[in-house]
Amino acid sequence: MSIWTKLETLDRRWVYLMVSIAVIVPFIIEAKFPISITPEARKLFEAVEAVPDSSNVFVVFDYYASTTAECEPMSRAAVRHFFRKDCKVITLTNIPLGGPSMSERVTREVALEYDKEYGVDFVNLGFKYGYVAVLSGMGTSIESIFPTDNSGTPLSELPLMDSVYNYDDIEFIFEVADNATAEFWVSIVNAQYGVPIGCGTTAVSAPKYYSFVQSGQFVGLLGGMKGAAEYELMMDQPDLAVRGMAVQSLVHLLIIGFVVLGNLGYFLGPRKKKRSAF
Repeated sequence: MSIWTKLETLDRRWVYLMVSIAVIVPFIIEAKFPISITPEARKLFEAVEAVPDSSNVFVVFDYYASTTAECEPMSRAAVRHFFRKDCKVITLTNIPLGGPSMSERVTREVALEYDKEYGVDFVNLGFKYGYVAVLSGMGTSIESIFPTDNSGTPLSELPLMDSVYNYDDIEFIFEVADNATAEFWVSIVNAQYGVPIGCGTTAVSAPKYYSFVQSGQFVGLLGGMKGAAEYELMMDQPDLAVRGMAVQSLVHLLIIGFVVLGNLGYFLGPRKKKRSAF
């Protein structure tokens, strides 16, 4: 039996095993793959760098749990970047399913790295239904829309919110979204109040938003896990996205190898007689 015949009859479980190894290895052994920095990602990073230290900023968690692999590394990197600049981070979400808990978990985990205190350095406003009314209403008064934080504490009892009344007190908005809410932040908040917005979104949604960067309505854009990995590298803090890109690259190379071997086996292996269709 030739090697090509053996490949044609290879038990599919070996394929599953090799894919599993390609997924697991980068999490055990650091595998470095070249990641180019796109102009849109660099613009976003530089825009955040230009935000004055100790400014008040929004980080918006507008994504569902199904896109956590792509979107959470972006939000985590954004919170890290702002905390590194001693900015006061205010998080909120227009997504009821998972948004409030994900923003709570990410900000509290990153806060431990930078010794930040809740209520003083960061606040989680949580979720409020009706994003058009919510985004418009915060232009007049944030407290009128979110009278309490995600845990039910009145904003008047949180020191950070003493200096934050409406969008006039917000220096920058970092929107991470897997849906059309990003467009409402542009049409309502950026267009009417002039607050600069940077966006991170899933790879499938990113092409739609490149024109927003060209028009200046987004200061920059992160697309998918690669965008998150670019941001981590620019921060010199490689984390989940960089490892995820290593996994993705290895699996893609493995699949390409399977396709090549499959075609070689078909053309170089013993040719079977074609059966008549009649």
